[in-house]
Amino acid sequence: MSESRPARPARVRVTGPPRHVRPGTPRPPLDDSSTLGGVYLGSLLREQGRLALRVLGLLLALVGSLPLVFHLLPGLADVQVHGLGLPWLLLGVGVYPLLVVLGWRYVRRAERNERDFADLLDERRG
Repeated sequence: MSESRPARPARVRVTGPPRHVRPGTPRPPLDDSSTLGGVYLGSLLREQGRLALRVLGLLLALVGSLPLVFHLLPGLADVQVHGLGLPWLLLGVGVYPLLVVLGWRYVRRAERNERDFADLLDERRG
């Protein structure tokens, strides 16, 4: 006497919700061939460019002013910290945390600009 077993459903691997997928209907691609698309994309590019120039200007002001400070205050060049000269210490070690912080802030702000842009497109289409 053999009993037939019911067929098992196929196994499905569940890894979590899809990432970077917005719910809703698929939207048509935005391109710069239309007037409105060109305005929107141009606005995003200008804002990202202004952000890059602000971060670069801040970096140049902070790091670029160090030689001027050491030229105007020559006594600072003779200061020793743990056997290293202050100019070498600032330019060799102190600049890197500044670069990390500026890079982190730049990426966060650029992503916020893109999020705002996507929200603007959603409002326009919805």
